[in-house]
Amino acid sequence: MFKTGLLMAVLSIVFVSCKKDTPEPIDDTPSSGTVKLKFDHKWGMNWDAFAMNTEYTHPATGEAITFTTLKYYITNVKLKKADGTWWEQPESYHLVVAEGSTVPYVELPNVPVGSYTDIEYMIGVDSTRNVSGAQTGALSTSNGMFWSWTTGYIFVKAEGTSPVSPTNEFSYHIGGFKEENNTNATRINTQSFGGTLSVTGSNHPSVHFYINVARFWHGGISLADMNTVHMPGANARTLADNFKDAIIVHHIH
Repeated sequence: MFKTGLLMAVLSIVFVSCKKDTPEPIDDTPSSGTVKLKFDHKWGMNWDAFAMNTEYTHPATGEAITFTTLKYYITNVKLKKADGTWWEQPESYHLVVAEGSTVPYVELPNVPVGSYTDIEYMIGVDSTRNVSGAQTGALSTSNGMFWSWTTGYIFVKAEGTSPVSPTNEFSYHIGGFKEENNTNATRINTQSFGGTLSVTGSNHPSVHFYINVARFWHGGISLADMNTVHMPGANARTLADNFKDAIIVHHIH
């Protein structure tokens, strides 16, 4: 009787040890993806190809203009879902730098899977970060976009040469975040994609912007009369308005 019981116990142990656990199904469906924002700089009414260190003639003023520097902040990026809700990128501070004839871009990681119809972003740096002292990444002072003589960031820096300028150069440092004295030069663009941007997690969707840099001198502004803007004020606000209108969503893919 003892032997029989012992045998049954051994067989029970062998049976249990040989029994395979059924694995739980793994859900490997992506929950998020990366969206790329491309900034394609153009020139003039025909949206011609644009490159740094190349002379262009302004279609309205007839002035010869050559860009040597063009960089600006795109921040506080939001994407609107098809259901009307918004996804907001955390720590959303990007510095776009035009170099040669290449198309610069920034990436938005961890965008939730879904369908998106609109984008909103700020051109410039919000008031909180303007008074937060030395920072890192896109907001590092090493990027040459921080005024040393006063607290605050340069939102858009455009520099170059022109024979019509009294100094043969132009230098636009557009900034100012304060509402007092009407000096706030931050600008917010909310733009439709004109379609649906699909984020699946396995695709690589992009938003392709066109930026018409000739619009700095929109509205009758002559480089001969305004070749330098280095502080907040009315001129900076005018240039900020013009640059805001220069950026359009051309297509998505």
